[in-house]
Amino acid sequence: MEPNLRDTESEFTSPEGNKSNDFREDPILEPADALAKISLEELSPSMRAAAARAGWTKLMPVQEKAIPYILARRDLMIQSQTGSGKTGAYLLPILERIDPEKAFCQALILVPTRELALQVSKEALLLGGDAGIRIAVAYGGVGYVAQLDAFREGAHLVIGTPGRILDHLIRGALSLKSLSILVFDEADRMLSMGFYPDMKRIQEFMPRELSAYLLSATFPPYVLRLAGEFLRKPELLSLSRDQVHVSDMDHVYYLVPGMGKERSLVRIIEAENPVSAIIFCNTKATVHFVSVVLKRFGYDADELSSELTQKAREKVMARIKNGLLRFLVATDVAARGIDIPDLSHVIQYEPPEDPEAYIHRAGRTGRKGAGGVAISLVAGMEQFRLRDIAKSFSINLQERTLPGDEEVENVVSQRVTALLEAKLRTRDRLRVEHMQRFIPLVKSLLQNEDEMALIAMLVDDFYQTTLNTPPPQPPELRQSAVSEKRSASNSTACIRKKRRRRRSSRSTEQNLPDNGEATEGN
Repeated sequence: MEPNLRDTESEFTSPEGNKSNDFREDPILEPADALAKISLEELSPSMRAAAARAGWTKLMPVQEKAIPYILARRDLMIQSQTGSGKTGAYLLPILERIDPEKAFCQALILVPTRELALQVSKEALLLGGDAGIRIAVAYGGVGYVAQLDAFREGAHLVIGTPGRILDHLIRGALSLKSLSILVFDEADRMLSMGFYPDMKRIQEFMPRELSAYLLSATFPPYVLRLAGEFLRKPELLSLSRDQVHVSDMDHVYYLVPGMGKERSLVRIIEAENPVSAIIFCNTKATVHFVSVVLKRFGYDADELSSELTQKAREKVMARIKNGLLRFLVATDVAARGIDIPDLSHVIQYEPPEDPEAYIHRAGRTGRKGAGGVAISLVAGMEQFRLRDIAKSFSINLQERTLPGDEEVENVVSQRVTALLEAKLRTRDRLRVEHMQRFIPLVKSLLQNEDEMALIAMLVDDFYQTTLNTPPPQPPELRQSAVSEKRSASNSTACIRKKRRRRRSSRSTEQNLPDNGEATEGN
């Protein structure tokens, strides 16, 4: 279901008393049937008391606009900048709606990381004060005992990561049968970390009628589709000054060092975690170099250039169209005629010499409303060429900061933890009992830094096996991927039949050159 929107773009003015000019007074997008904003003085006495405990002297813009919708029980998607007060915007009215006399889970807040779970719970405890609302936090990497005790005591509000929440639901430790409020905080991050299957399984434990709220930094089509699955009548409220992503394509670039550009590419891939991608290079030599680098880092990558025979070219294309190849590295000439419906990313390792080529490259993704991201890596003077291209074609080009070592390590650690927890859930009782014998060994290895490297090696081996497995795709993409796979399988069968006929007639199979008159650089 498409969100109900009304464009209210206006000149930005900073609210009185706000020391930063980073937050809008008026929304960029709001529901067509818009509600009037609310002030601190218009809140109920209990909400004013909660705001006072948190030290609020006035409501932030996102709070003024979002609170009336949540109190009115209207499903809502909220886009707002980090630090804009969005957590309080949903926590304050949700706490108001919870009945402390009913000892069961009434509200569930799903977040992608334990850090965010702790941050949200800290603010919830501050706002909740002495209202008698019991709050439980559930995330992986810690013991179950405290979480189980909180559930047994009748937690009214549960905050947690999808994997650990699903664990408790499967064990029967947590019940959502009387849930009335659901929140997805940082939904885009949850999807990029591969939590979609867990989110769908959690939905099976929920009642059909509830209020749902989805918060995200961006709203590409796959996030909008998620909203369509969980929200009854999704409406969008956006107060994000810099980015309002409700279109099919995002155009972004990273400013990277000239030396070691290939390592910057790997960092970006680890942070973005694309479903699949074509990586464009300007020369055959660079195509081969980038392909080798990705393979050395453990990624499933292959190259496409005019040096390949037609038979080898068809083999590479069959792999990526059949979902068996995640990253294709190619030149513009070699990529002619490629049509991959479910391509999530196009990565330009270097800007094209021809401005028109940028449009052709970016056009490989975001087809038929599927959504996509066009990423460019630019070093030094390349950024000026890219900006000229963006200006020529009126492209809304956004800069992203190259993720640092700590950020990449954090993202990868969270992703691996989620995958390991999901793997553990697939084990039957016998295998779980069988693995208990290794717990003393693990404890022993953790006592020594040298032996700790053995555990790190095993985790790294597991991580390497996941590099060929993209995050789960949204429903439409997954369905079309199945159709594409069937089509590719049928095409392969036809090719095999033709080859058998050729062999039987003893005809000679010839390799055809690449189509097109253009030539590639070396």
